[in-house]
Amino acid sequence: MRLHHVQVACSPGTEETARRFYGDGLGLTEVEKPEDLKPKGGVWFRGYDYAGMVTAEIHVGVENPFAPALKAHPALQVATVAELEVVAERLSRLGFDVDWSQRYNFPGNERCHTADGQGNRVELLAPA
Repeated sequence: MRLHHVQVACSPGTEETARRFYGDGLGLTEVEKPEDLKPKGGVWFRGYDYAGMVTAEIHVGVENPFAPALKAHPALQVATVAELEVVAERLSRLGFDVDWSQRYNFPGNERCHTADGQGNRVELLAPA
């Protein structure tokens, strides 16, 4: 068994904010939703490795009423601490807060936390 995707929520009409965070910030690739799901709104993203294999998939779905996930979260792992720092800096430049206060408290990893434009918690980590 493997994890296929994680879904997070957004409020109606905020797909562009999701594109800024997950696409521009994290560097995930937006993928087409199936035709019968398009009317529901939202946007889907995938991450790929250097061989083109899917390594992560996040679906951003519309919820009304919307409440951000403040504790539950996806955790995305990058290959190196240097890459982690690059992604965190890119998110900061785009205006997303990055919290390094728990950088060294997950054994074997360095990490930071951020929130997408909707306030959903996202963890980023790399092997130490």
